[in-house]
Amino acid sequence: MLKDARSIVAIQCQEIVMNKDQVKGRVKEVAGKTKEVAGRIMGNKSVEQKGKLEQTVGRVQAGFGDLKDHLKKGP
Repeated sequence: MLKDARSIVAIQCQEIVMNKDQVKGRVKEVAGKTKEVAGRIMGNKSVEQKGKLEQTVGRVQAGFGDLKDHLKKGP
């Protein structure tokens, strides 16, 4: 019974693990969203646009990490 519980926990933990690109990309997305909102609040279009760009870069990097993860796991 305990062995089965450990297996379930191990499987659940593996689902949470992200590769380097996934983590960095999602961090960039959050930072970009923060910049975008800060720029909007301050009325600074330049900061707002940089935030949007950073979100896009982060989304692409996270997507690349997702693709790598998908290819690693196989069909």
